[in-house]
This record gives sequence, structure tokens and C-alpha cells, in this order.
Amino acid sequence: MRSGNEPATARSALRLRFWLSLWGLIWAAFGTTVFSLVGRPGWAAACGVLFLIVLVDLAVVLRHLHQGAHWQPGRSVPPYEPDRGGTGR
Repeated sequence: MRSGNEPATARSALRLRFWLSLWGLIWAAFGTTVFSLVGRPGWAAACGVLFLIVLVDLAVVLRHLHQGAHWQPGRSVPPYEPDRGGTGR
């Protein structure tokens, strides 16, 4: 069901983001290790930075998952009401 206010009330698929972040974390750690062993410090640094970015994203996702239904509503929670363009009174 489209309500017309999806950008303002979009819900993130947090469980999917969790698994994708975990996958990225594993690959970034693997890349950092392999490039360090092969002697490519530039690529190792790039993978290390990517590792840190993915780690922060994973922490945010876990925090939102632990906050409960406001961030990850279940099937029983209906979509947000559409914005009718009023002043909110």
C-alpha cells in the first residue's frame, strides 16, 4: 500500500542490513589480512577503513534492533498514517 509519504516514514529492513553488514565485516577483515600479508599497504588500509565503516553500521543496526518495534515493527504494526499536508493540529 502506497501512502505518498514513503521517504519520510520509510522503514529499514534491519535484519537484512545486519546480515549484509556481517558479510561485509568478514570480507573487509579478510581483505585487510590478505593485503597486509601480500605487502600491499594501500589496499590493506582501504580494507581497514571499510572494516571500520561497516563496524559502525553494524553497531547502529544492532542498537536499532534492540530498541524494539519503533525501529523494526512487526506484521501486526500497521503502516504510518499518510501525511495530509496539515499543520499537525
